Amino acid sequence: MSSFSSKEFSRRRQRLMELMGDNCIAILPSAEVAIRNGGTEYAYRQDSDLLYLTGFLEPHSVLVLMPGRESGEMVMFCQDRDPSMELWTGYRAGPEGACKKFGANDAFPIGDIDDILPGLLEGREKVFYAMGSNQSFDHQLMDWINQIKSKARSGAHPPHEFVSVDHVLHELRLLKSKNEQKTMKKAGQISAQAHVRAMQVCQPGMMEYELEAELLHEFVKNGARAPAYSSIVGGGANGCILHYIENNAELLDGDLVLIDAGCELDGYAADITRTFPVSGRFSDAQKALYEIVLDAQQAAFEVIRTGCHWNQPHEATVRVITAGLLELGLLKGDLDELIEKEGYRDFYMHKAGHWLGMDVHDVGDYKIGGEWRLLEPGMVMTVEPGIYVSPHNMDVDKKWRGIGIRIEDDVIVTRGDCEVMTGAVPKTIDEIEKLMAG
Repeated sequence: MSSFSSKEFSRRRQRLMELMGDNCIAILPSAEVAIRNGGTEYAYRQDSDLLYLTGFLEPHSVLVLMPGRESGEMVMFCQDRDPSMELWTGYRAGPEGACKKFGANDAFPIGDIDDILPGLLEGREKVFYAMGSNQSFDHQLMDWINQIKSKARSGAHPPHEFVSVDHVLHELRLLKSKNEQKTMKKAGQISAQAHVRAMQVCQPGMMEYELEAELLHEFVKNGARAPAYSSIVGGGANGCILHYIENNAELLDGDLVLIDAGCELDGYAADITRTFPVSGRFSDAQKALYEIVLDAQQAAFEVIRTGCHWNQPHEATVRVITAGLLELGLLKGDLDELIEKEGYRDFYMHKAGHWLGMDVHDVGDYKIGGEWRLLEPGMVMTVEPGIYVSPHNMDVDKKWRGIGIRIEDDVIVTRGDCEVMTGAVPKTIDEIEKLMAG
C-alpha cells in the first residue's frame, strides 16, 4: 500500500503537463526486468519517474501523458490480466485496474502498443521522452515515428521535436512535498534503528556480513523490504574504500567499522553512515580524526538553508578537515593554499553530499547556468564528510594508517536551520561508547 494518495499522483502529473505546454506528448516506459542468472530475475524495481507519476509497480508498462486530449490526458499500457499466469507471477492490475486504481483515462494491453501509440503520436508537435535511458524502447519509438513519417504525403503529421522529459520532471522531483518528507523521515527512522542495532551487537570476531544481516533484519521487520543501495560494512582499512560492498572480512579488536546503509520505503531512500570502534572504545588516534569529521559535518549543517548555494556545505567541510589535518601533522603548509590546490584530496576525495529522494543519488541539477544552484525549502540532501588514511600512505605516522571515517545524515532544507532526519543514531564519541558499553 503506497503512502501517497491518487490525488497526489494526479497533482504531480498535472504539474508536469502544465510545464510541457499544449500539443505535446510525454512517454515514460517502465524499468526493464533484469535477469540475475539462469531462469531467475532480480527483484523488480520500477523506474523512479514512472513510479513518481503513477505509483504503478508492474513491469512491461508505459505511461503516456497528452495535455489537452479531449478523451483524457493519461493513457496507460500494461500487462493484461491472465489468471493462469498470475499463479506464477502474482496479480496484475490489468487495463481495468490501471483506470480504476491508478487514474488512467484509457488503458490498453501492452501487446497492443504498436497498433495504438503511433496514432497518439500523430499530430503532436513535441515528444517529451528520456532518449538513451532505455535503448530497446528508443528503437521502438523511432519505428513509430518513422511509420508516421512514411505517411506524410497522405497528410500524416509526425512530431518534429524531441524534448528531454528529465529536464522538466526531475526539477519537480527535486522539491519534496510534505508527504514525501514524511515518508523519507520514516525511512530515516527505520534506518537509524538499524544502525543502533549494529552498534549494540558489534564485537571483535564477528564478520562484516553479520552486521549487514542485522541491518537487513531491522529494515524488513519495519516494512522496508529492501536496502536503498548495497550496504557498506567496512572494518579497519576496508573503511577507506568508498564503495566497499564485499562485507566478508572479520572485525578486529582495535579497528573501526564504517557502515553506510539505508532502507528504501515506498520508493524513497534513506542514506546513513556511522563509524564506530569494533571493541566499543576509540583509540586516541581514532578520536582525533573522528572529532574533525564530526566538526566538519556540523559546519556544513550551519550553512544549509534557503538562499545558500549547493557547494557551500562542501566548502565548509573542506576548511574544517584541512585545518584539522594540518593541526595533527597529516598535512603541511598554508591552510588557504592547501584548500586552493586541493591538497586535502588524498584524505577527503568526495563531495560532502548529494540529492536524496526516490534514488539514493537523486535527480536534479547541481548547477544552473554554470553557477551552483541556490537551496530551496523542500530539497533533501545528504551531509557526509569523511577522512580516509590509506594503509599504504607512507607519508604519515603509522598510527593514522588504515583509519577510514565517514559520518552521514539526511537533511531537509528549510528557511532556517536544516532539519536532520536521521539524528537518532548516536554520533558523538561519548554517545557511541555509552551505547556500545550498554
